[in-house]
Amino acid sequence: MSHRPTPEPRGAYRVFRPIQTRWADNDAYGHVNNVVYYAWFDTAVNGYLIDAGALDIHAGATIGLVIETRCNYFAPLAFPQAVEAGLRVAHLGRSSVRYEVGLFAQGAPEAAAAGHFVHVYVDRLTRRPVPLPEALSAALQPLLAAA
Repeated sequence: MSHRPTPEPRGAYRVFRPIQTRWADNDAYGHVNNVVYYAWFDTAVNGYLIDAGALDIHAGATIGLVIETRCNYFAPLAFPQAVEAGLRVAHLGRSSVRYEVGLFAQGAPEAAAAGHFVHVYVDRLTRRPVPLPEALSAALQPLLAAA
């Protein structure tokens, strides 16, 4: 028996970040193309980390590499809609983090799409896993999902 994913409510996420759709996001079918959702995941999570002082994309010694990703789609989004990305952390490991992102039409009660990706944090030069830096761990605490 398979489990069909269902959209979650706003209350399932800890922090929200705004995303404005662009003209180029729509595809020939009149809605945002599926690949754009993954870019929004990156934008929401990395924007949060930069704002929290936990990620220096230019000179930081530690970087996050995506090793797994998934997205489920429940309702279409389209330009010129405003989108809100809900963030939470489902798992915080020694060197990895599972981020979960819900994408909501502005003000909508349920996610139009939801997914996750796993970052493994590595040394920028050697690309070998390293423990999560203290600033990163601290920035992720408010995002931890309830057990």
